[in-house]
Amino acid sequence: MNETQPPARPAQPSEQRPEERLDRLQRRLAQFAAARGWEPYHTPKNLAVALSVEASELVEIFQWLTPEQSAKIMDKPESAHRVADEVADVLAYLLQFCEVLGVDVLDALTAKIERNELRFPVPGTSTPNSHSSE
Repeated sequence: MNETQPPARPAQPSEQRPEERLDRLQRRLAQFAAARGWEPYHTPKNLAVALSVEASELVEIFQWLTPEQSAKIMDKPESAHRVADEVADVLAYLLQFCEVLGVDVLDALTAKIERNELRFPVPGTSTPNSHSSE
């Protein structure tokens, strides 16, 4: 009996590696802006301003909440939806900003984490760059 395998189906978003999903979303955002002729407005300055505005809108949700209330913000569908929308807006503008300037967001984050690990070592550990004061 000759068994044939079903044709490979395209990977669903949850089956893709995170960097593949990020690249796909970044391309989709660029195509969305291009289809509407928005590229002339997507300058680094304008995108940085838009990113700041969206981050402020995220902050506004939490502005007058107690720490306890803020920890439970995702328990209510209405507030969870608002938070998710603002997070999406912040990420969208950050990805567009990185696209325009040619910044690989994952490489930038990796490099920053590595620098921070050197700058802020775990207490009680020694790093190659730590110097004793002898």
